[in-house]
Amino acid sequence: MPGRCLKWVTMLLPALAMAEPLATPETSPLLSVSGEISVTNTGNEAHFDRGMLESLPRQSLSTSTVVTDGVNHFEGFLMRDLLEYLGTNGDTVVALALNDYRIEIPRDDFYAYDVLVADTMDGKRLTPRDKGPLWIVYPRDDHAELQDIRYDYRWVWQLHHLEIQ
Repeated sequence: MPGRCLKWVTMLLPALAMAEPLATPETSPLLSVSGEISVTNTGNEAHFDRGMLESLPRQSLSTSTVVTDGVNHFEGFLMRDLLEYLGTNGDTVVALALNDYRIEIPRDDFYAYDVLVADTMDGKRLTPRDKGPLWIVYPRDDHAELQDIRYDYRWVWQLHHLEIQ
């Protein structure tokens, strides 16, 4: 019987850890996430300010884009790391930009490729004037299949909200 209790406790610990709320943003949020998420800090949503986003594991990526010249160096966090951190469910991520651009992205993209949510390009912090403050960036130069217009539409700049469906 004690082994059975230990088994249940071991199984529940990850779920309990995911149920803890996020810290409250100390500055204006740059990104909000809603929908099928387990971890929240504002009602049923997760809001992140710059400091909170910068605390996620950092990654970098060098690639060309269809809207800039040459190869650019991006830094940020992997979208799949954010999805895992928030305990998301669902098969689709709806990305919304400041200019009301909206696109549905299959969740599988974020596990098949190292898709970055970039906050810097070529060492400079992204601003709304230059596609920021956040930009979904695919490693297009690393995968021939990503050099397709269907993926180009998924490069959401001025990202401010994600809805997990």
